[in-house]
Amino acid sequence: MKNVLKYFVALLIILFVGCDSKKNAFGLEDEIYVVADSLEYEELKLALESTFELEINTPLPEKLFTLKFTSLGNLDRIKNRKNIVIIAPLSSGSRVSNYINSIIDDSIKSLFRNTEDFYLTQNDLWAKNQIVTVLSAESMQELEFRILKNKDKLLYAYQKKSNDRLKESLYNEKYERKEIEGLLLRDFGWVIYVQADFKLAKKDSENNFVWLRRSPNSDMERWIFIHWIDNATPAYLNIDSIKNIRNRITEKYYKTSDDSAFVIIAKDFLTSNEVNFNGRYAILTQGLWDLNIKGMGGPFINYTFYDENSRRIYMLDGSIYAPKYYKRNLIQQVDVLLQSFLTKEELSKDRIEKLINSIDESVKY
Repeated sequence: MKNVLKYFVALLIILFVGCDSKKNAFGLEDEIYVVADSLEYEELKLALESTFELEINTPLPEKLFTLKFTSLGNLDRIKNRKNIVIIAPLSSGSRVSNYINSIIDDSIKSLFRNTEDFYLTQNDLWAKNQIVTVLSAESMQELEFRILKNKDKLLYAYQKKSNDRLKESLYNEKYERKEIEGLLLRDFGWVIYVQADFKLAKKDSENNFVWLRRSPNSDMERWIFIHWIDNATPAYLNIDSIKNIRNRITEKYYKTSDDSAFVIIAKDFLTSNEVNFNGRYAILTQGLWDLNIKGMGGPFINYTFYDENSRRIYMLDGSIYAPKYYKRNLIQQVDVLLQSFLTKEELSKDRIEKLINSIDESVKY
């Protein structure tokens, strides 16, 4: 199948892509353009929406992606967009069906007809930092089944590409606070990317806690904390332990200015999943935070994992407080920052030396 995919990609590149003419894809990060026949789109709409338009609560419901239907006649206009899906049954005779049949050979058609988990995804097809997927099957019923069967994989592919684009824009050495990163590396043996507008709000060595804070006391705050448990075991990797640890941490550090209230995990909309975090087994917990006396709240995202080299349990946590704004993109930004976390063992000697040399002892962090 790998050889077939290579052939398909080469064919598309020959047909549609100039060798050196690609520009960066543009458009909203959470929009997916669906190229389809209008009647076929209506039949497939529910399956596509259940795949890509999943809702997260922030606490208001917001969609991970929003589908934007367009006809084949508009393909040239949207070829520079970030996220594209081209979809039709092979045998329907619609314009999009004929288009798909015209760009694939018999071996690809056979895979579409006979392989339930087969679809084609290509990065950077017509523009840089773009993802394009071709979805097809012999009949409409089989195509709908294929979408639903592969919904998790399809959503993951678009989320990953979106995160990669965001990472490229966020991780800018010019706006990186290397002096804080070096301090964390020297004192604790790990590093996380620190943007220029984040401040080191708390560094508690005794309790293994670091708090990075952006725009404090504003209407668009972002908080990141890193907590770790020494000489630990993977036994902590369960949702009850994670909830208890996080509530204990936020009760101690996330308080109102007069200490009259503190942050806790809200009861509603809490989810927990097993994920791969930079090659480690981790528990991803997402939900809402609240004050114990109510009155304010927002979304949070949390990765908890065990590091075998240091025998530590790490908890990486990001929260948003932005009551006047949509928060889907903000929580994604925090998620991408959390994923920059690395232990000292994962860094090159050159980067370790540069970060340590960036520490300025005269600066009050």
